[in-house]
This record gives sequence, structure tokens and C-alpha cells, in this order.
Amino acid sequence: MGMLSVIRSAALLGVEAVPVEVEVNTGELGEYGLWLVGLPDAAVKESEERVMSAMQNCGLRIPETRTTVNLAPGDLRKEGAMYDLPIALGIVASTGQLEKTRLQRYLIAGELGLSGRTRTVRGGVAIAVLAKKLGLQGVLLPRESAEEAALVNGIEAVAVDSLDGAVRFLSGDPKFGPLPAGTNPFRRPPTAGQPDFTEVKGQAGVRRAVEVAAAGGHNILIIGPPGSGKSLIAKRIPSILPEPDPEEFLEILSVHSAAGASLSDPTRHWQRPFRAPHHTISDIGLIGGGSIPGPGEVSLAHHGVLFLDELPEFRRSALEVLRQPLEDGYVTVSRAAAKITLPSRLMLVAAMNPCPCGHLGDKQRECRCSPQQVRKYRAKISGPLLDRIDIQIEAPALSLDELRTAQPGESSELMRVRIEMARAIQRQRFGQRSGACNAVLSGQLLRDHCALDRAQGDLLQQAMEKLGLSARAYDRILRVSRSIADLAGAERIATSHLLEAIHYRSLDRS
Repeated sequence: MGMLSVIRSAALLGVEAVPVEVEVNTGELGEYGLWLVGLPDAAVKESEERVMSAMQNCGLRIPETRTTVNLAPGDLRKEGAMYDLPIALGIVASTGQLEKTRLQRYLIAGELGLSGRTRTVRGGVAIAVLAKKLGLQGVLLPRESAEEAALVNGIEAVAVDSLDGAVRFLSGDPKFGPLPAGTNPFRRPPTAGQPDFTEVKGQAGVRRAVEVAAAGGHNILIIGPPGSGKSLIAKRIPSILPEPDPEEFLEILSVHSAAGASLSDPTRHWQRPFRAPHHTISDIGLIGGGSIPGPGEVSLAHHGVLFLDELPEFRRSALEVLRQPLEDGYVTVSRAAAKITLPSRLMLVAAMNPCPCGHLGDKQRECRCSPQQVRKYRAKISGPLLDRIDIQIEAPALSLDELRTAQPGESSELMRVRIEMARAIQRQRFGQRSGACNAVLSGQLLRDHCALDRAQGDLLQQAMEKLGLSARAYDRILRVSRSIADLAGAERIATSHLLEAIHYRSLDRS
């Protein structure tokens, strides 16, 4: 005689998990086999073969009657193989091979191999956050997913390497227990052999602009001919960014975990993400979405850097969808399957040539473009998008003589020390709020910390009128001025700080 078992599991919507109940009923009359209902996709339907083989290979008894598995709620689409482990445990409990007492205290997910070994699933962090919200004791997940979940405080993360291990833990076997509190498999990235700003020769103005951008989390656009070092500089920005605090890293990890990036990835360190998609990327690849919406590059760069090289070569539609995430720090994706909100508090770093041939303003090579071609090329970047880029700086081409005689630049470590000091000032300003920096100053905080005297106000007004800047650009100049003042350790914005911030509107001036 069979019975009903209910296992708690989850489904991923974007980067968040929502509850799913796996109801398993054995001992029913009718044709022998496993019947799956509850809007499963093809991968979920195939779980019957995996679950039955895994149970056999772990020495567990398979029911010889009809078994119905319902994934509730029935109107939520279930995808992937993450329900293998809860379905298997539901069958084991329904056939009397497992005591149900501990089952209800844990949120369970995991893919099973035919041998009964578990395979990692997406969204370990999100599942742990959901378990905490539901007031459960912990989560049962494959090892890599459990190690991600262990970073969430106040929740037990149980790493299960096989179906047999899960059954033994739930049966109270003392050899199987949760991961120790504070387990952290992430290490600081190695410093040896990493890109460093010492390798950047010359370009003092661009280095300064990049330091200001990193200090305040500002978006930056570098304009210069081929070979002027735009990409070289951009790829070294991660080396000067302060490392994320635990709260920021948990947010970064939750996005990457939901996107399927696992701990086995050798590039996964305790650091901010650096994403550099190719200009052929689709709108969905950049912003997120798909038939079952998931994170795109703007979310994968959350609390880190999104580098867009050859900016005008990106599709116009892809660039225009950047407006909301750059302004709000999140992106809303609406699809037939669901409407989700994804985090995207990022620092945009973009690079472009000054004209189609790339040699406008180059002392060594003559530009072949007509003024009309230059205007058409630059018009690919719309005014509203340009408004959201706080710092625009020109990188002049260096002659061979300059490259040969230029001294090595200042190291990333020295630059990072100054940037960390500026960020510490900002943390105090925002009351230790995670991820807050000058780039998001608004409302009363903007008025309090970016106050100008009368002469400075007149100066900024004249610059605004001369350059034809919008009200949005006005606020952004104030924020950049504040970051320059923070780097200098100044309490108030000085006129020199304001002039430097106005200077960083290069495309507006030209």
C-alpha cells in the first residue's frame, strides 16, 4: 500500500526562486509507471528514466504500481532537471523507505545521474534565500550549489553527492551533516600575471578619467584612434576596483548562479564581474529575457563592469535598451511566461573610434572621412544614451617615439588604494548601504553633498548653455565633481573639481 509524500522544492524566475511542491503518490490502481503533471518541460518529463535508474543503482526499492508526481502550482512552467532529487526522495518516502519527519524542514533540488550521483543546479543562492524566507531549516543541494548557498547566513546548506547520501542524511545518519557555517569556497584572485596599469604608457588624461570613474562608479566612454590603448586600459579597470563586500558578492553570485555559471569555473573568484560582449550580441543577450526569462549581460555585470568595445558597431536597438538599466539599476523583462525584474547596477565602460576610418585627429595618419560621415557615425549613439555616460574622454594616438621613451605607468595597486579611500567616504555618506556610490546620488543627498556656491553655479550654467546639455547631464556633472572631490579628500566641491567634471563631456563639446 502506497501513500502521499510532499517535498518542498523551487523554480527559478529570473534570479529569484519561487516555491514548488513536489507531490508524489504511489500505490495507485492503473498502468504501471511514473506519471508527471504540473506543466513540466521536456527535461522534467525525462526525469522518470534518471530517477528509476538512480534508485536502482542506490539499492532503493522501485514502486511496482502507478505513481503520480504533481509539480504545484500547476500554472507555473517547470524547467530543467532540478526536480530529479525531490521526485526520487518523494518516491522513497512514499514507499516507506524513508521517515518523513526531516523532509519538510528542507528545500530540495538537484539533478541525478543514472548512477545516483547528483549534478549541480542553477540558482543555489536564490534557493537558499527562499528557504530562509519560508522559515525552513535549510537546503539539500548538490555540492557546488550547496557551497554557493552556504554564503547565505542563517540557513543550513547540506551538500549531497548522491541520492543515497540524501537518504542517509534525512534518516539521521551522523556521518552526513550540513556544511560548516561560514563555508566560503571563493578566494581572492591571484595578483601575479594579471593585467596591471603599469603596462599602460602615456595617456595620463585617460588614466585620470578612469580613476575618477572607478572612484564613483561612473559610466565612461573612451574615444580614440586604433592603437591608442582604449581596450588595453578598459581591460585593466577590474584591477583598480575595490573588492565587493559580502552583501554585494552574494548579489553578484545569485545572478551568475541563476545563469548557470558554476563554482567549477576556474575564473570564479571573490571579485567584481567584468563582461565584454561582442558587438554582434542580440538585444535579449544584452538585456536578458528569452522564452523563460533569464539574466543578460547587463545583469551579469551587476556590481561590476560592462565593457562595450566599438560602441557604434552595436545594434541601435541593443544600445537603446541600455537606457533603463543605466538609469535605474535594474531591468524589467516582460514575456508571455513571466514578468521579471533583474538587477543591473553596473559601471559601463565603452570605447569607440572618433570616425569610421578611425584616424580623425591622428597626427600620423590622415582621416579619409567627410564631415557628413563623421556625423552619421557618431549619431549611432543617441543623445539620451550619451546623457547617461558621465565621463567622455579622448585618447590621442601615441607616436612610436612616445611609446619608446614613455616611462611605465603607476601601478594598479596604488590607484586602488586611492579609489578605496574615496569609496570609504561614500559608504559613510550613504550609511553603509551596499553598492551605493556617487553615481547614484540623488534627491536630498545630491543637494547636500554637491552644493555649489554662486560663482560655481554661474560657471556650470554657462557651460550647460554653451554645450546644450540636459538636466540629466547637469546632475551627472555634479556627481562626477563629487567623486573628484572625494579622491582629493575635500569636504566641498572646489571650482577645479567642477571644471574637470565639465571637461569630461568630450562628445558634447565636439
